[in-house]
Amino acid sequence: MNRRSRSRSSTCPQPMLLLAAALYWVLTGCATSITPPPPAQGPVKQWDAAELLNSIAQRREQFRSVRTLARVDYSGPEGKSGFQEAILVQRPDRLRLETLTLLGAILIVTVNEKEIIGYHPREGLFLRGQRSKENLLRYTQIPLELDEITALLLGLPPVEHGLPATLVGNVLVFSSNGGRRDRVAFESQLAIPTKWERLNALGQVELMAHFTDYAATSAGLFPGRILIESPPQAKRLQIRFEKPELNITLESQLFRQDKPHHAKEIPLEALGG
Repeated sequence: MNRRSRSRSSTCPQPMLLLAAALYWVLTGCATSITPPPPAQGPVKQWDAAELLNSIAQRREQFRSVRTLARVDYSGPEGKSGFQEAILVQRPDRLRLETLTLLGAILIVTVNEKEIIGYHPREGLFLRGQRSKENLLRYTQIPLELDEITALLLGLPPVEHGLPATLVGNVLVFSSNGGRRDRVAFESQLAIPTKWERLNALGQVELMAHFTDYAATSAGLFPGRILIESPPQAKRLQIRFEKPELNITLESQLFRQDKPHHAKEIPLEALGG
């Protein structure tokens, strides 16, 4: 797999986006920082609902896949850390994450339409399980379905298509039958999402994402930085993309793994909660 390598300042690891962060944290051990999203610059255009709904629909068509290196910085109750990640995404149901060190990958996670696999090369462990929200949570710590995670990593608010929406200021509010709501803000002179929030039935924010550092690409404006926050868990995860390659062809084999002969296979479901 061809990946571009670039050095970036900052240090250490452990993510809301990778379970193996803990191991990398032990191997290194230094401080990192997460930059808060910048405030809106100048007066923001007042949008109408049709314009924003059209923007969301267009962006769903514009961004289908990405291959990139990323600098990931984490902050939470356990402390602060950072690491480099190779990210491959093919919407809606294919994902590959590799946590990298100077000595190579310490964790390779692949997810496809059938299963999720986590290969831990140093420990010789090969964990295989059904592609479920629960198993995804084990490796990402993000409480979203696979199609929602792949959308988020492509800078798309993970809002269910077809939900009724109302416009409050420059924020589209999507409501589901179960009382859950999604809010998507467009605090910019351009019709691009700047913030997404998921609220539970009690109106409490469970998860949010800020989309910043937009840059022009052949596919359209793409955020160079995504900041994911989980207020209930006091966790923040910042992803800075490094020269993302968008809408390229990604072979299906990239999202599958064969068990190395020396590795011990363990069912993910056997790990319990």
